[in-house]
Amino acid sequence: MSTRWTTDDIPDQAGRTVLVTGANSGLGLETARALARRGAHIILAVRSEPKGRAAARAINETVPGADLEVRRLDLSDLDSVRDFADGFGGPLDALVNNAGIMTPPRALTKQGHESQFATNHLGHFALTGLLLDRIGEGRDPRVVTVSSLAHHHGSIHFDDLTGERRYGPLKYYAQSKLANLLFGIELDRRLRAAGSPIRSLIAHPGLAATELAQSMNAPARLITRLVVPLTSQPAAAGALPQLYAATDPRAEGGQYIGPDGRGERKGAPVVVQPKQEAKDPELAKRLWDVSEELTGVRFPLTAAR
Repeated sequence: MSTRWTTDDIPDQAGRTVLVTGANSGLGLETARALARRGAHIILAVRSEPKGRAAARAINETVPGADLEVRRLDLSDLDSVRDFADGFGGPLDALVNNAGIMTPPRALTKQGHESQFATNHLGHFALTGLLLDRIGEGRDPRVVTVSSLAHHHGSIHFDDLTGERRYGPLKYYAQSKLANLLFGIELDRRLRAAGSPIRSLIAHPGLAATELAQSMNAPARLITRLVVPLTSQPAAAGALPQLYAATDPRAEGGQYIGPDGRGERKGAPVVVQPKQEAKDPELAKRLWDVSEELTGVRFPLTAAR
């Protein structure tokens, strides 16, 4: 792909419906804005409907007449995920699994899962599985799951998924981001084995200035506010890899898209490589099986093995 890929390269999206999780701020907001500008119908899936409506107003200020819909979705609550999916009608052309939280103090969700693993991975795993049939009805259907450079520091702690024994905020954030990659790549394997037209891709924004750090503790937030502006790119630039993955005709299932700059911290979207562990099919299958057990969601696909 061109090293100068920008939002001007997004194909016409008229007639396409795109669901963006966490669309009220940061990468999600910029993804929704860019796709709305190209004519897509955007579903802003947000935990706070007032914040979602504020985001819709902000998009309409720069994209008059944008085709937007705000719907509540709390990815940390599997009941909310099921309610959202049950109320969803019609085909879906693309799902952008963007929402996330980063390095909060240890907390358990309503279903008893560690909050980062639940929000960043399990909620998106369940949402994708519950909507997969609708996505399969779409035009050029795609699932894009957003990971992070932090995945390089991650491991899946199968013996302590809730962090009861050895929780560390960054350690468990990295776990959730590795899980995103394992899921996205394994989903591609299974879609291919089933002969599905859906493409599963993974993207990461490099270092992007977003509001993700709001879930950090106070000292970490202060450090982030001081350091991030010196090393990061704006959220609109950070959203380019997931926009490429969601729209460009050259994007292929299983690809990992990130910035082309030094250390993948900034730049235009290109195909990048995750750490080797993220491509391990046995590890991915183990995580998939655990995710099915924890969410109760089975994907409507022929088994890959």
